[in-house]
Amino acid sequence: MSLSQEPISALQHIPDVIFGTSSLGNLYHEVPFDEKLEIVRACVQHSDGLAVFDTAGKYGAGLSLESIGTCLKHLSVHPSKVLISNKLGWFRVPLVGLEPTFEPGVWKGIKHDAVQKISYEGILECFHQGNSLLGDYTAQLVSVHDPDEYLEKAIDQADEEKRYLDILEAYRALLDLKKEGKVLAVGIGAKKWKIIQRISQDVKLDWVMIANSLTLHDHSPDLLAFISQLADKHIMVINSAVFHGGFLVGSDYYNYQLVDRETRQGSVLYEWRDKFWTICDRFSIKPAEACFAFGFGVEGIKSVALNTSKSEKVQENISMAKRSIPKEFWEAMRDEGLLN
Repeated sequence: MSLSQEPISALQHIPDVIFGTSSLGNLYHEVPFDEKLEIVRACVQHSDGLAVFDTAGKYGAGLSLESIGTCLKHLSVHPSKVLISNKLGWFRVPLVGLEPTFEPGVWKGIKHDAVQKISYEGILECFHQGNSLLGDYTAQLVSVHDPDEYLEKAIDQADEEKRYLDILEAYRALLDLKKEGKVLAVGIGAKKWKIIQRISQDVKLDWVMIANSLTLHDHSPDLLAFISQLADKHIMVINSAVFHGGFLVGSDYYNYQLVDRETRQGSVLYEWRDKFWTICDRFSIKPAEACFAFGFGVEGIKSVALNTSKSEKVQENISMAKRSIPKEFWEAMRDEGLLN
């Protein structure tokens, strides 16, 4: 794909399923390189048209970027056959202690740390470092990653206002890259959708990635209305983390935080999941299929980002876009109080 293409034209070619790559950064456990290679091979092989990879400097402190570039080169994949989204804002630095400081306990076997850099110059540093880690490939979709987390670190109102200006400056840099023809489109990736809503009022976005917010377990009416507004403005919306970091399909991590079943909050989450799985069994539906169908079925959602650490799951993930869920299943979910 040529960087001279118009962003809207490029985004029209985004498939129903794009490939999240946190596992290539060793999320939760260390994935051997041979398996990473097979994951990337399967993504390219089973994609209908472009294989779209969503990555970030935060994923394994750049390890995900490095793995994508190395695997694609090893497989002799032409750059025109892939589209890479790099969510920017985290910059690789040397690992000083035994654990990375940015998300201890989450990333396994990584040899670097990462620091947040959200400013005009900082985001450009992240962009150039990301492309360097990708090697022969470049990020064509760019965004500011985790602006919600950046704002939450504010110590007072004045600091919050300064941090918000930092975010706007980071977007000024990304829009400059777009004007210079160095990227195709500018977007945002965040967990707190109201921050996306705030930024979208000040920045002309081409696309939005919402994480952990629009799922079978969590879907506020206000968010649904916001997605409809984005669609009216022809802003592409990608739904991400529809399994809540894997919890809804079997992981013990909810939104990347380990769940303690002995706490009140933890027991409520496990109780919801147990009921959900029981209904899935009754209708012979895999939990992942139900989660995908809900996350993809909302009007205004263009694509769903799915991550896997197993190459054999890639084709199965792609096929979920065509899986039909009977209305009786949704009625059973409502009857159990699991669905609004």
